[in-house]
Amino acid sequence: MPNYPMLEKELSWLTFNHRVLQEAMDKTNPPIERARFLGIYSSNLDEYYRVRVADVRRRILLHQEVGGDPQARALLSAIQKRTLELNAEFDLAHLEVVRTLARHNIFLENEDQLSEAHRSWLKGYFHSRIRQFVCPIIVDSKVDLGDVLADDATYLAVEIRQGDYYRYALIEVPTDHHSRFIELPPETSRRKKPLVLLDNAIRLSLADIFEGYFEFDEIQAWSMKMTRDAEYDLSDEIDESLMDRLSSGLKQRLTAEPTRLVHDREMPDRVLDMLKRQLGITRMDAIIAGGRYHNMKDFLSFPSIGRATLQNPPLPPVASKALDGQRNYFRIIRDKDILLHYPYHDFYHFTEWLRQAAMDPQVESIRISLYRVASSSLVIKALLDAVANGKEVSVVVELQARFDEEANIRWSKVLTDAGVRVSFGIANLKVHSKLCLITRKEDGELVRYAHIGTGNFNEKTARIYTDFSLLTARPEITEEVRDVFAFIQAPYRPVKFKHLWVSPLTQRQEIFKRIDREIALAEAGRSGRILIKVNNLADADLVTKLYDASRAGVRIQACVRGMCTLVPGVLGVSDRISVISIVDRFLEHPRVAIFYNDGDPEVFISSADWMTRNLDNRVEVATPIYDPDHKKTIIDLMELQFKDTTKARIIDEEQTNAYVDRGNRRKLRAQMSTYNYIKQLESE
Repeated sequence: MPNYPMLEKELSWLTFNHRVLQEAMDKTNPPIERARFLGIYSSNLDEYYRVRVADVRRRILLHQEVGGDPQARALLSAIQKRTLELNAEFDLAHLEVVRTLARHNIFLENEDQLSEAHRSWLKGYFHSRIRQFVCPIIVDSKVDLGDVLADDATYLAVEIRQGDYYRYALIEVPTDHHSRFIELPPETSRRKKPLVLLDNAIRLSLADIFEGYFEFDEIQAWSMKMTRDAEYDLSDEIDESLMDRLSSGLKQRLTAEPTRLVHDREMPDRVLDMLKRQLGITRMDAIIAGGRYHNMKDFLSFPSIGRATLQNPPLPPVASKALDGQRNYFRIIRDKDILLHYPYHDFYHFTEWLRQAAMDPQVESIRISLYRVASSSLVIKALLDAVANGKEVSVVVELQARFDEEANIRWSKVLTDAGVRVSFGIANLKVHSKLCLITRKEDGELVRYAHIGTGNFNEKTARIYTDFSLLTARPEITEEVRDVFAFIQAPYRPVKFKHLWVSPLTQRQEIFKRIDREIALAEAGRSGRILIKVNNLADADLVTKLYDASRAGVRIQACVRGMCTLVPGVLGVSDRISVISIVDRFLEHPRVAIFYNDGDPEVFISSADWMTRNLDNRVEVATPIYDPDHKKTIIDLMELQFKDTTKARIIDEEQTNAYVDRGNRRKLRAQMSTYNYIKQLESE
C-alpha cells in the first residue's frame, strides 16, 4: 500500500475548534452571538482535554510498560504547543468581544470598575443570593484537593496572608446554582446594560467570607480550573492483552487524573506551586496561563439583553406541508416517505407522531433507541403515555452516551418503573443508531412505520443541530429496522441486511463497495463522483480508499465539520479531492453519502461518522433514500454546501482554515440558503 499522507486526528480537532474561534472573531456576526461562540470554543476544549488529550496521556503511561511510545509523546507536545497558540488567540478574541459589547452599551465590569453605588448593591446581592452557595475548601493536610475538586468548575484560589505566614483556600464559583452573569441595576441611562461576572461578586466580598475564622492582613484571589481524564474509550483504544499485564496501581493512575491546569497568569508562583503540588500535576499535564476568568463555556448562556440586532434574527421552523395539521400521520407516511431537515423543519412533527402513536388504538408497539434526550422530554412523555394506554413499549438506552450517563440512568429508571421494557444494548458496542419502529394493526395485518435519522431524539438539540429524519412505511426498510432491534437484543443470531447499512456488520463493506464502483466507472472513462458530509473523517482504511479513488480519476467533495485526517490536493494522490468545513449559527451534524453512479445517484443518510469507532465499535444505521423527490432535495442541499462563499473554510495540509475564495461568485451562506430552500419547498 502506498505511503499516503495522514493528519493526526487530535491536531485536526484543534483546527476544527479554531474554526469555532473564528466565528467569535468574525465581525459580521452579531456581538452576543460572538460571545456565545467563545463559550462553544471553551466548552469544546474542556471536552477535548477530558477525552482526547487524556487518551494520549494514557497511551504514554501504558506503553511505558513495554518500552515507550515516542509518537504519543511527540503528539502530546504538539497538542500543548498548538493549544497555547490558540489560547493567545482566544484572549485577543475575548478582549475584542468585550470591547464590541461595550460599544453597544453592554459593559462587562470587574469589581474594581464598579461605582460605589454598584459596589454596595453587589455586596448586598452577594449576601442575600450567593453566599449560601459558597463554602471555601481550606487547604491543609486533611484535604486531598485532587479528590474534592470538580473538573468542570471554576475556582478562586484564595491567598490569606498574616505577616509572613500564608494559608490557602479554594472557592468554587457556584454556577450550578446561579447564572455566571449578574445584571446590575441602571444608574444613569437605561440603555446602558452593566454586567458583572459571578466571580467578581465573590472577589468583592472575599474579606466577608473569611472574617471571624482567620486573622489576616491581606486577602487575594486568582481564578483556576482543572480538567480531569474522563476515562472514556479506554477499552476501545488499548489492546486487551496489554491491559491484562498492567498492575492495579498503574490502572488507577490512568483514571481521573488531571490533564490540564488553567490559571490566571497574574497568579504568583508560590500559589501556582501550591496547586501543582496539591493536585499532583506532572510534566505530561498542560499548565496554561490565561486571563482573569476561566470556564468561559458559561458564555454559551450569555444573556439576551440590549437591542434585538445584537443577536441572530429568529428563524421560525418550517412546517411540513404533508404533515401540518394532520390528525393521523400514519396515513400520510404510508402513502409517501417524509423527509425532515432540522432545525429548518419543526421537530414537533416527530414528537407529534409519537403522541399520536401513544393514543392510537391501532398501534400495538413502539420500539426506540435513545442516546441523548432533552431534560424535559416530550419523547419520554409519549413513551410513558403509550404504556399507560396498554401499548408494548421497548426502549434501548445507551448508558455510555458520553457525559449523559447520569441522565440516561435516571430516564431508564423512570421508564422501567412505568412498565417500559428497557434494555442497554450490546456489551462493548455503543448503540448510536437513531431508530424508532411503530407497529400498527391495519385491516387485520401488522404494518410497520420507521424513523431513521442522523441526530438524537432531543427537542433541545434539534433547534441548533442540522439533521435529517426519514419517516417511512416501505416494508423493505421497516422489516430491516425490526431486524436491527432484533440484532441489538440477540447479536449472536445471524441477520442479513439488503437495504440498510448496519455497523459493525455491513456499513464499512457497503461504503467500500460503492467507492469501488465509482473507481470502476472512472477507469472505464465514465464519470466517477462522490459527495460526502460527515462530522469526522478519520478512519485510515476509508481515507486510503478515497486516495485510491482520487488516483483513479474519481472526483470527491467532502464537507467535514470536525476532524479530517485526509490531506486533499496532494499531486498524484488527492488532487481530485476537495474538503471544506462549515461552522455557522447551527451545528452541522448530518452524515450523508452520495454516489453519483454515472447519472443514477444513490443517496444515503446515516448516524455514523467515517471513523473506526463508528464503523466497527458501534451500532449505527444508514438508510438509502428511495423517494426521488427526497433524493433530489438532499442532493440539492448538499450541493449548496459546496457553493458556500461565506462560512466555508478550506481543509488543507497547512490547517490554516482559510475561507473559500468567493472570487466573482455571489455571496452565498449555505445555512440561510438551506432555510430558504426548505421554505420554498414547503410552500409549493
